[in-house]
Amino acid sequence: MTTLTLVRGDITQQSADAIVNAANSSLLGGGGVDGAIHRRGGPAILEACRALRAGHYGKGLSTGRAVATTAGRLDARWVIHTVGPVHSTTEDRSELLASCYRESLRVADELGARTVAFPAISTGIYGWPLDDGARIAVETVRATVAAGSAVTEVRFVVFDDRAYAAFAAHLPDISK
Repeated sequence: MTTLTLVRGDITQQSADAIVNAANSSLLGGGGVDGAIHRRGGPAILEACRALRAGHYGKGLSTGRAVATTAGRLDARWVIHTVGPVHSTTEDRSELLASCYRESLRVADELGARTVAFPAISTGIYGWPLDDGARIAVETVRATVAAGSAVTEVRFVVFDDRAYAAFAAHLPDISK
């Protein structure tokens, strides 16, 4: 049984087996959640990302995919990096956003992670409408864990009241 929780706060302050990073495809840090995770986690995360780029991910990580590294100084064992899609009004990229959540949970299962903290992927600079992003996140996580994930807690960690309200609307039955 997997518990879904909702937290208003800073994802870099979470204690979890794995923290999901809304990364850019370069894996080398950036703004928003990505930059915060790299800054707080320290140089070990960037080193691990550079090693990934030197190996199988020479051209970067594709949208909707996920890969793990050390968590550096974060209170976690791993950071799971996933690249969310940029929102488009002319092309439905919902499946790519859903894939970020599914792939992150797949990687978490491979690692043996039991607690996973997610940000609201693609809802910042990538422009995904918050309510739709929350709906896709919650529906995808519920379906993925129902299909057999060993993760025991999925925590949605959102930064402000607006995001909290959007996720809460899709999580009426969870611990807040």
